Amino acid sequence: MANRIVLNETSYHGAGAIENVAAEAIRRGFTKAFVCTDPDLMKFGVAKKVTDVLDQAGLAYSIYSDIKANPTIENVQNGVAAFKAAGADYIVAIGGGSAMDTAKAVGIIINNPEFADVRSLEGVAPTKNPCVPIIAVPTTAGTAAEVTINYVITDVEKKRKFVCVDTHDIPVVAVVDPDMMSTMPKSLTAATGMDALTHAIEGYITRGAWEMTDMFHLKAIEIISRSLRGAVANTPEGRADMALGQYVAGMGFSNVGLGIVHSMAHALGAVYDTPHGVANAILLPTIMEFNADATGEKYREIARAMGVAGVDEMSVEEYRKAAVDAVRQLSADVGIPADLKAIVKEEDIQFLAESAVADACAPGNPKDASLEEIIALYKSLL
Repeated sequence: MANRIVLNETSYHGAGAIENVAAEAIRRGFTKAFVCTDPDLMKFGVAKKVTDVLDQAGLAYSIYSDIKANPTIENVQNGVAAFKAAGADYIVAIGGGSAMDTAKAVGIIINNPEFADVRSLEGVAPTKNPCVPIIAVPTTAGTAAEVTINYVITDVEKKRKFVCVDTHDIPVVAVVDPDMMSTMPKSLTAATGMDALTHAIEGYITRGAWEMTDMFHLKAIEIISRSLRGAVANTPEGRADMALGQYVAGMGFSNVGLGIVHSMAHALGAVYDTPHGVANAILLPTIMEFNADATGEKYREIARAMGVAGVDEMSVEEYRKAAVDAVRQLSADVGIPADLKAIVKEEDIQFLAESAVADACAPGNPKDASLEEIIALYKSLL
């Protein structure tokens, strides 16, 4: 079976990269942008950094910011209506995963109207046409939605998140500018950074992993491990490294999938609106322990990439423990809670576990996890 890699047509990296948004729009002959962002980025002037670039180039745009942190079916439906009213021909998505996931869903439905029922996009939907062209400008260093073929929408009515996987949704251009991330508060920097680390580790051990994605994931683990503490402290070097590290992780996991850390985190986000990165960070060490016996020698390389010394002299049990301990320490150092006690109600665990088992990320886990095992994993963190 052939392995597949899908990436952006073009990506820009480094301070000042947003200046290329207008140049790409002009080069591609676009006439009006649908700027998809969230209310906080409008309120604090972050989105304005990009709209200023459009203004300076004389490019027209309309703004849509009716987007929640965990974007909902309604957010997408309203976005589709707003796009049609705007008369736009491309999307500029500015934000974290919420803005970019909404942009992807809107862009897919506009060019594939038979999928107007947002729920019909769940899983691998058989869309026929590429979405409206998206220029993606991340403001968080974590989701890597600017380079992935995935997006996640919340079904409020059914209290669940659903994952959509579609090669037609990948942004044509990614503009990864660490200056766009410099105003992120420490807590968000920590949460999104741990989300990126989860992408890299889960992508590295998932069933679909192969040599090329292993290369991406190990490099991402190395970059994130050395830079997340600095990014939380808002050092320029830490910010720049994290912007790159999370993108490299996205290059990998988008093409091979994830595992039950994400399945279980999606359930927490749907029921409790838990920030996705926080949920991943709390779950990751415990799920790594659960998966350890199905990962061969990979935890040795995770430990090495995280800066653990002497891994070649360690036994299998020692380097597996070292990898898990390194993840726990990094999570603690950036202020992530160690358990789910303040989040999960025990009476909800059955529903959470059922949602996790049904999640699109679950089949990628390196070993099967039964409903009973996932219930036990949730309970172990209470």
